Amino acid sequence: MNVNYLKIMEKTLSDIEADGRKKSMLLHSCCAPCSTHVIKVLQKAFDLTVFYFNPNIYPNEEYEKRLGEQKRLCALWNTELLCGAYDPAVFYEAAAGHEDDSEGGLRCRICCALRLEETAKKAAELGKEYFTTTLSVSPLKNAAMLNEIGQALEKKYGVKYFVADFKKRDGYLDSVRTSKELGIYRQHYCGCRFSLSKLPE
Repeated sequence: MNVNYLKIMEKTLSDIEADGRKKSMLLHSCCAPCSTHVIKVLQKAFDLTVFYFNPNIYPNEEYEKRLGEQKRLCALWNTELLCGAYDPAVFYEAAAGHEDDSEGGLRCRICCALRLEETAKKAAELGKEYFTTTLSVSPLKNAAMLNEIGQALEKKYGVKYFVADFKKRDGYLDSVRTSKELGIYRQHYCGCRFSLSKLPE
């Protein structure tokens, strides 16, 4: 069954705006470029705290570069930023046995679930009303998979998951355009060493 995630997303935004009170949200960010468009979409309805939790990123220098850009964007847009622990061993343990999976396969699902679960846990700990992720802004990320994971975590942690497909309505193109305007570094691979090794020569 095809689900129109854009329609669900826009209705939720409309309902919250009509309510007249912004809701609190912990927004998992995979990187600054993707978060540009997502922050634009969400900021009218939500008081946002960006949560940067990406233990999959390799190598350490790349992680620091991406984190620096996330900090710069959040400072520029006056958006609160919370950084999770960077421990690549957590990712490698979760992905064990799936090192040779194709891009977009089970390893990627495991990685997304790892980051979303940490976001849901942190959102519950902080008393946030919603959580979601920027990941669906990428044309390479499956919104249905992300929403399935998020909705399961909503039940587990008692924090509402914001169903979304941020790539719609040219969301990805807007993230590219905005990143260029702001001079934000755009990485050329998803993040982990397995995705880096699969880049074409």
